Amino acid sequence: MAERSEGASRRGRPGHDQQAVVRVAVDLFNRQGYDATSVGDVARELGLTKSAIYHHVPSKEHLLQSAVDEALDALTAALDAVSATDGLDAEQRLRAAVRSSVTVLVDHLPAVTLLLRVHGNTPVEKAALARRRGIDERLADMVRDAVDEGVLRDDLDPLVISRLLFGMVNSLVEWVRPGVEAAPLTDAVVALAFDGLTHGAHFPGQAGSGSGRGTQR
Repeated sequence: MAERSEGASRRGRPGHDQQAVVRVAVDLFNRQGYDATSVGDVARELGLTKSAIYHHVPSKEHLLQSAVDEALDALTAALDAVSATDGLDAEQRLRAAVRSSVTVLVDHLPAVTLLLRVHGNTPVEKAALARRRGIDERLADMVRDAVDEGVLRDDLDPLVISRLLFGMVNSLVEWVRPGVEAAPLTDAVVALAFDGLTHGAHFPGQAGSGSGRGTQR
């Protein structure tokens, strides 16, 4: 009975719930690599024993699964919301998808970072990569629709456009830091992706180009 009370107390301590364990594990996975990180490493980071960690999660694989599912579920929900919005043309859908993708990346930065670094070495990673490919295909379809509607240039392969566009979005994990405000970042990504770097380009909310120079597209 004493053991059970001690275990319940341990599970209930603030900061040592399952969410905290996953959060610390994801941070270690991103810093050290998934393969190089052990449950013991997670336990030491939290100041717990390995047996205490197993009160919260059954395995290291479960920690990885929780993190990649968080990222994939958020990305899927964001695209579902865009697809369910009535009255959008192909360009508006694609812009909304880019905005949503950046917002998800900022809001779930550690989990998305980990998702983008998995290599398919384990069943959990293979399943995550399969789900990610499905998301990539949905995004590529949005690009194709925009090309077909004449919104995007048709002298480039839509698949290349899609990979370059969302490759730029994914690259944010390499330099964006936790706590960054999402809205200015999404504005910058969308403006750069759709309006380019010329003086004619402008950020949402600005009147005209803001410079008075260059050719307005």
